[in-house]
Amino acid sequence: MAGHSKWANIQHRKGRQDAARSKLFSKLSKEITVAAKMGDPDPDKNPRLRMAVKEAKSVSVPKDVIDRAIKKSQGGDAESYDEIRYEGYGPGGVAVIVEAMTDNRNRTASNVRSTFGKSGGNLGETGSVSFMFDRKGEIFYKPEVGDADSVMMAAIEAGAEDVESDEDGHWIYCADTDLNEVATALEASLGESETTKLIWKPQNRTPLGAEDFAKLMKLVETLEDDDDVQTVTTNVDASDEVMQAYAEG
Repeated sequence: MAGHSKWANIQHRKGRQDAARSKLFSKLSKEITVAAKMGDPDPDKNPRLRMAVKEAKSVSVPKDVIDRAIKKSQGGDAESYDEIRYEGYGPGGVAVIVEAMTDNRNRTASNVRSTFGKSGGNLGETGSVSFMFDRKGEIFYKPEVGDADSVMMAAIEAGAEDVESDEDGHWIYCADTDLNEVATALEASLGESETTKLIWKPQNRTPLGAEDFAKLMKLVETLEDDDDVQTVTTNVDASDEVMQAYAEG
């Protein structure tokens, strides 16, 4: 998909942002609690927690909610979550990776399998589609931090692998294991990023027509509505016309 922001804009136009806001806060709080429980409760000493807190701040999660999530990790009654990855194919043969955090594996597996089935997809084995993606760190900056050349130079000096720039901003990619180091170096040269996170980056994309794209979006939205699901990634490619048709549909 050419413009990174198109996906977000479509969801915005479909009125999903406000509706999903409290659910998103809940998912981010869960990630903060798990990150703090697995490591140090101080974000400066815990890279995963630092990224989770930054992601929460980027969508305006209130500070007291973040603090409460960290505090919850230190209590003896903090829930224990398993992190699970599901992989499969959606409509039109699009590869789909679902990352979940759950306190009930059977419930989550059943829900995810059912959602794939109802949406014309197929849930596969772990590893059935992830080989078509690369695990990368992604750091996003708004356009005003600099032009493409200056951001590229800063990224190279910070140890990044690639930069994609357009009118919506700059996406800087690095090895997953280098994310904290690269993000810290970039902060010194470009200031604080908008988001810093681990992603699944498709090696190639699968083009879809309007009908299959609408079906895929229904699958993605249903999965994202599941409280146990943290992220959904696909390798879909859709033209501007297909996206416009969906947004207006």
